[in-house]
Amino acid sequence: MNHKQKRMLLRICVSAVLLVLLQFIPTTGFFKLLLYLIPYAVVGGDILWKAVRNLAHGQVFDENFLMCVATVGAFWTGEYPEAAAVMLFYQVGELFQSYAVGRSRKSISDLMDIRPDSANLEENGEMRQVDPEEVQVGDIIVVRPGEKIPLDGIVTDGSSSVNTSALTGESLPREVGTGDEVVSGCVNLNGLLRVRVSRPFEESTVSKILELVENSAAKKAKAENFITRFARYYTPAVVGGALLLAVLPPLFFHGGWNDWIQRALIFLVISCPCALVISIPLSFFGGIGGASRRGILVKGGNYLEALARAEIVVFDKTGTLTKGTFRVTAVHPEQISEQKLLDLAALAESYSEHPISRSLKEACKKEPERSEVSDVQEIAGQGVRVKIGGKSVSVGNAKLMEQEGVHGRECELTGTIVHVAVDGTYMGHIVISDEVREDAPEAIAALKQLGVRSSVMLTGDAKAVGEDVAARLGIDEVHAELLPAGKVEQVERLLGQKTGRGKLVFVGDGINDAPVLSRADIGIAMGGLGSDAAIEAADVVLMDDHPSKIADAIRISRRTLLIARQNIVFALGVKFIVLTLGALGFANMWEAVFADVGVSVLAILNASRALKMKE
Repeated sequence: MNHKQKRMLLRICVSAVLLVLLQFIPTTGFFKLLLYLIPYAVVGGDILWKAVRNLAHGQVFDENFLMCVATVGAFWTGEYPEAAAVMLFYQVGELFQSYAVGRSRKSISDLMDIRPDSANLEENGEMRQVDPEEVQVGDIIVVRPGEKIPLDGIVTDGSSSVNTSALTGESLPREVGTGDEVVSGCVNLNGLLRVRVSRPFEESTVSKILELVENSAAKKAKAENFITRFARYYTPAVVGGALLLAVLPPLFFHGGWNDWIQRALIFLVISCPCALVISIPLSFFGGIGGASRRGILVKGGNYLEALARAEIVVFDKTGTLTKGTFRVTAVHPEQISEQKLLDLAALAESYSEHPISRSLKEACKKEPERSEVSDVQEIAGQGVRVKIGGKSVSVGNAKLMEQEGVHGRECELTGTIVHVAVDGTYMGHIVISDEVREDAPEAIAALKQLGVRSSVMLTGDAKAVGEDVAARLGIDEVHAELLPAGKVEQVERLLGQKTGRGKLVFVGDGINDAPVLSRADIGIAMGGLGSDAAIEAADVVLMDDHPSKIADAIRISRRTLLIARQNIVFALGVKFIVLTLGALGFANMWEAVFADVGVSVLAILNASRALKMKE
């Protein structure tokens, strides 16, 4: 509880004690009014001041105005204890609301704790503490055990375990050593690390994540926008209704003025929209906070709401359902040796950073001599054509061999088949396999349990490879040998298959899939640690690259939306019933207090459940 909340609690307690004591003091008339004004002023002075200040700024219809009109009117009609009690219980509700919002914000502020306060800059053998924003790319920083890693970089000396839980939600430490990449926001657990900074602070992982979370509140869900618009018209309407209730019956039906004014005041107390205005945004804020604690970054309430209606989930294969760490699993040469075939393929692919190219270079036992390579032509979705020692070398898939007029051999093994041809003569092929992520089968099964209608996999790999992975994972539909434009076409087609308010979700690695991520209703990136492209391209980012977190994100979104709907129905339902009773004279001021404060407290308690997500 912060200082402001403690001060409010003290005022509530003092006012409550004074109200109880006044019940035992026999008073009448003007003296009684003065005595009851004391606890009223103690607990409600700030509400009166806010109402006056808002009136001066042209903000008439808010809850402060409603409470002031209702309680001042109650004093005017001689309901002194009720007037003071209404303000007291209203402030109890406000205190509870403040505490609940504080708890919800704490989940976000816990994430904000990943922001480093300082960096230990090493210069000329000496170390000094500086602001992370002062450190330049290429500088060496020292991270001692127990300290946060302040900037992204490469370990140049030392080894340690780092705690990534603040970013990924995973408690298992990650081992790092010389040559490994480390990212800001993680905590160094046990060893001294020297890190060469690779990015300035404003471009670091921690900065991008903090900016993403801070801006998430600006992107409101439809339910939040509905409540904002609703309150804009609702409050003036109930004030007008209360005014008519106070004036029309005495004028046209010969009722008593005091009786109808009191009913109008009760009507005003009941009509305060606090339960809706606070609990609905709090539900979405809690949902975003709860997701962030599990390493799922949602860029706004609108995306959280859309996720709840996920109907078709489309996956990229490489780097999403598979690890993207390719390795050579078989070499089938013709006319030349296995090593010569690997050497040719590695040389041809030496200028490419594609995962398949890297696996060929790793399998080759010597560093390729790039000086031997000339006239490099990359053919999208097919492979490369280069000149090596004056000879034309083509390395790629069956489509490239077909284009070259070369008849490649079929292979019975499952994997990515890389064919090699020299001057139009077939030299053999290399089989490269990608490892399926451990939790990928669990991810697909969980989506089916959640009622997702269709799971689809899109890949540029060979049909046999795509179908093999899809069969192992239980994916409903697979489309292979696709160029980037082909993936967009498939997503366009699938968007046309949605029903009603269903949404299409695309899950990719966030680097090569930006066009498809932006075309889908919701783009989810397998963010990993330090993936800038993923954080920027997608609507939702999974910080630990676990596809099973997609089901968690959908569960959180559905739970959040359910809580928001419950609050809307409950708050409007109770208010409508008690408003009707108040207008007919069957509800007194105490019941009005329950309809306002009680409903607000219950709605806020319900909204707070959005923070909790069962493992």
